[in-house]
Amino acid sequence: MVHSTSPRRVGIAGALVAALALSACSASEASSPAAGGDGEPVVGGTLTYLEHQAYTSLYPPSAGFYPNGALVNNLTARLLHQDPETLELEPWIATALPEVNDDATEYAFDIRTDVTYSDGTPLTAENVVANIELFGTGDTDRALIVSEAINDFTAGEVVDEDTVRFTFSAPAPGFAQAVSTINSGLLADATLERDSEGFGPGNATEIIGAGPFVVESEEVGTSIRLAAREDYAWAPASAENQGRPYVDAVDIVIAPEDSVRIGALTSGQAHIARQVEPQHEAEVSAAGIPIVAAETNGVNNGLSFRFGHPLLEDIRVRQALIAGIDREAIVSSIFSEQYPLATSSLSQTALGYADQGDAYAFDPELANRLLDEAGWEPGADGIRVRDGERLHLVVNEALPQPRSRDVITLVAQQLREVGVELELFQGDQAAQTAASADVEQIQIYHSMVGRADFDVIKSQYSIENRSTLQNADADGEPIDAELEELLQRVASEPTVDGREEASAAIQAHLTEQAYVLPFFEEPQVYGVQPNVQGFRTESVGRPSLAAVWLED
Repeated sequence: MVHSTSPRRVGIAGALVAALALSACSASEASSPAAGGDGEPVVGGTLTYLEHQAYTSLYPPSAGFYPNGALVNNLTARLLHQDPETLELEPWIATALPEVNDDATEYAFDIRTDVTYSDGTPLTAENVVANIELFGTGDTDRALIVSEAINDFTAGEVVDEDTVRFTFSAPAPGFAQAVSTINSGLLADATLERDSEGFGPGNATEIIGAGPFVVESEEVGTSIRLAAREDYAWAPASAENQGRPYVDAVDIVIAPEDSVRIGALTSGQAHIARQVEPQHEAEVSAAGIPIVAAETNGVNNGLSFRFGHPLLEDIRVRQALIAGIDREAIVSSIFSEQYPLATSSLSQTALGYADQGDAYAFDPELANRLLDEAGWEPGADGIRVRDGERLHLVVNEALPQPRSRDVITLVAQQLREVGVELELFQGDQAAQTAASADVEQIQIYHSMVGRADFDVIKSQYSIENRSTLQNADADGEPIDAELEELLQRVASEPTVDGREEASAAIQAHLTEQAYVLPFFEEPQVYGVQPNVQGFRTESVGRPSLAAVWLED
C-alpha cells in the first residue's frame, strides 16, 4: 500500500497576499494509517528511525542534505510554519504573519516572549536578529555559508523587546517562506558562535534549538538519540500535538546498506526507514508495512550540462546528449509509480511549473546527426573523436539520490550507442562534493533540490547558490547573463504573476539552450510500521516527529 498526495491551490491571507500568495502546490503529508489514526495518542516509548546516510552539518543553511534536515527540522523552531498539505504559512515563533511593505523589501515580525532554548536561555528579539543576520550574510572566517533561501539581505533590527525588522536591497518576496524552512531554524546564542566544524559530526549534543527535541547522545556516523523536550509548548496552531513530543526518544540509526535497512524494517527491528528504494517497495508492502511517498515540490532529479566546458559549449552536443538518452526506458525499468517522468526542470507540484515535456524526446538518429554536424566522428572503438580528442565526459554519483549509479549506468550505455563515452566519478560524499565544484572534473552534474517556493529554481542554477550548471567564468561573471538575470528576477519580483512569468521563462531557457535533462519527480519514500501513528513530513519531505506515537 502506497500513500501519496495530490495537488491543490491555496493562498496566504492577510498582509502577504499581494507579494507572497501561493499558487499551484501540493501536499507532502500522507493521509494514511501510517500517518495518522484513530484513538488517543500514547505517550512514551522510543521510536527507531533508520537513515540512509550520516549527517554532515547542523548549521541550518547547510541543512538541505536530507540527513541534516531530518535533525534540524526536529531540533529547531522557526519564525513561521509552512503547512505541508496546503503550503500556507502560519505563525510559530512569530505571533502573526509579518507586516510587509509594498515592494517586499521590509518585513516586521512580532515574536513570542515565552520561548526558551533547550539550554534554558530565552529566545529574544536580539537573538532572532542575530540568527537571521548570520543566515542572510554568512561568515567566511568561520566557513559558514549564506542561506540559499534568503536573497538580497541588508540588515536586521530590534524594534522593541518583541518586534524585529528585516530589510533587503531588492524585493524579497520569498523571505516569509524562507523563515519557515529548516534553513532558518533558530539557534541559541552560544550555538551561533560556532564555526563550520563546530556544526559538524561529533558536536550534535552542543547544537541548541527551541524545537520539540534535543540531542541526548551521538555516536559519530552510527547513531543519534533525540530526547523529547519536556517543556516544549509553542507548536504552530495547526500542529496535532501542542505539547511535548509523544515519544520519549528517537533513535536515529545510520544504515547505508539497503538490505540491512530494509531487513531491519521488515523484521520489526525499526519503526520507520527513509529511502525505501523502488526495488524494495514490494518487499516492504508484502510485509504489511505502508509506504509513504512524500513530494518534494522542487527541481526534478536530472542532469545539468555544464556548457562552459569546451566539450559542452556547442549546443548541438548538448542537444545530442538529450536526444541520445531514453528517459522513459530508464524510469520505467528501475523506478516505481512513485517517480513520475519529469515534464520540466521543475516538478508539476512546484510553484512556477511550466510544461516542457515535448523537449526531451529520445531520438538517436537526431543525436548522431547533431554530433556529425558538430564535427565529432566515430573512432575505431565507436567513441567519437574530434581533432584527436575523445568525446569523454564525467558525471558525479548523486549519493543522496535514489539509484543514481544505476541511472548513470543506463545513461552511459545509451550514450555509447551514439558515440559518447560517459564516466561515473567514483568516491564518497566528500569526494563527490569536492569534484562537483570543478568543471574540469565533473562536466555533467546529477542532482535535485526541494523547496516549496518559487526561489527553488534559483537555488539550483544561480551562480550565487548551488550553481549546478557552473555558469560562471574565471572572474565569477555569468557566462549566460540572460539565465542569471532570469534567476534573479524569480527571487525579486514582488508579485506572484511576476515570479510565475520569470520561472516559466527560466524553464523555457533551460530547454531552448539544452542545459538540463530532467528524469523524474523525486519523492522521499518511507516505510512506516502500521503501529506508528502521526507520522508527518514538512513541505519537502523531511520527517516531523513531534506528533508521532506508538500504538500498543
